Amino acid sequence: MAALAAHCDRAFAGRIVANTPASTAPDPFDGKALVMHVRGCDEPARELRVPFHVGDDHSRTWVVTRTATGLRLKHDHRHRDGSADVLTMYGGDTASPGEAGRQEFPVDAESVALFRREGSTASVSNTWAMEIVPGKNFVYELSRPDGRLFRVEFDLSTPVAPPPAPWGAAS
Repeated sequence: MAALAAHCDRAFAGRIVANTPASTAPDPFDGKALVMHVRGCDEPARELRVPFHVGDDHSRTWVVTRTATGLRLKHDHRHRDGSADVLTMYGGDTASPGEAGRQEFPVDAESVALFRREGSTASVSNTWAMEIVPGKNFVYELSRPDGRLFRVEFDLSTPVAPPPAPWGAAS
């Protein structure tokens, strides 16, 4: 968390490094600029808000919170008008201390219930991960036991212009 907080108020371009199996539907990430922006940093770092912009879609924010036993990752999804998406605030807590450079977040029971209720049953076995090599890269990852793997790598060595505020957030 401290390694990520060190990049507060900066934005970084990313690229997809894994997206398997290939989707048969149009992929919302194809051909779009991918930018993460470390912006909602509090002191001391108990929560970080990291919007993940996909082209002109500013609906996604990763919310990383310190807990008594580790870290929590939630995905805050918003509509253009700022209202919450039906699939929002899902994620999980670290199951083990992890490593300084990588933390894994298995899906929590609250998120499993949300996914089942909304018919997103493929997501009930999600594990998300975040990796950081200070000064080099940051990786966001989604994996499933069925072989699904989605990884985006962001170049921390070259900040980019910050994008607009994510939908639902103050400028």
